[in-house]
Amino acid sequence: MLALLILLGCTDPNPTDGEWSVVWEDDFEGSAGEAPNPDYWAYDVGGDGWGNSQLEYDTDRTDNASLDGSGNLRIVALEEEYEGNAYTSARLNTLGLFEHGYGRYEARIKLPAGGKGIWPAFWLLGNNFPEVGWPWCGEVDIMEFRGSEPETVTGTLHGPGYSGALGIGSETTLDEGDFTEDFHDFAVEIDPGHIAWTVDGEQVQRISRADLPENATWVFDMIELENDEDGFFIILNLAVGGHYDGDPDETTEFPAEMLVDWVRVSERGYTRAVDEDDDW
Repeated sequence: MLALLILLGCTDPNPTDGEWSVVWEDDFEGSAGEAPNPDYWAYDVGGDGWGNSQLEYDTDRTDNASLDGSGNLRIVALEEEYEGNAYTSARLNTLGLFEHGYGRYEARIKLPAGGKGIWPAFWLLGNNFPEVGWPWCGEVDIMEFRGSEPETVTGTLHGPGYSGALGIGSETTLDEGDFTEDFHDFAVEIDPGHIAWTVDGEQVQRISRADLPENATWVFDMIELENDEDGFFIILNLAVGGHYDGDPDETTEFPAEMLVDWVRVSERGYTRAVDEDDDW
């Protein structure tokens, strides 16, 4: 039985065929050394490991996050003693500033060449995170990267019954070179019932509600398209150490620099009747 009719100003019956239109973007234009736009970006400040045994203290200093004057955001991990931590870096987010529901979330990023223990990420959390906590808010890791494996990136979903080491996802490996040599485009397209990942415009994985383990909960359709207050917020960060790639060693190089050329969010119009059991 059809439970909901979604209307987004287009009569295309297939949501994967709709045309995208940008609803939010940051091209990081500005003078070298400026802080990123405070109307778009806030900071998670602290050094308690963020639940992953990370070693850095994340600051709101321009030493760790600033524009480079060439249209990029620089997030820089430094080896320095700061507030009891051996490293500093930055973790930026849009919570309370910009949130969005179904759509395409995309960034063009050059990943750092620091080596082992360098862990950059571009990811989303449900903006109900302050109320319901993690993993019930849902987490979409658009791109994670291990500095010790520079030719590979990972995309993962986390939610109730598939969080932490049980997250569902896959790796994408370049045929030649690695992700530190140039900029690459990383995106997810979030539609009712499924999420698809692309790298440089090529779809690399698609996860639907039907792919979840038994007794797990799909939490990515609890966002009402007609309510602008419900959605995901964006996070960009560069971690040092932690569970994902281990801690730095004598081969790790600092400073480690993550460059972000732009971040965009787009939506597409479609008319589609959504069945609760339909994975599209």
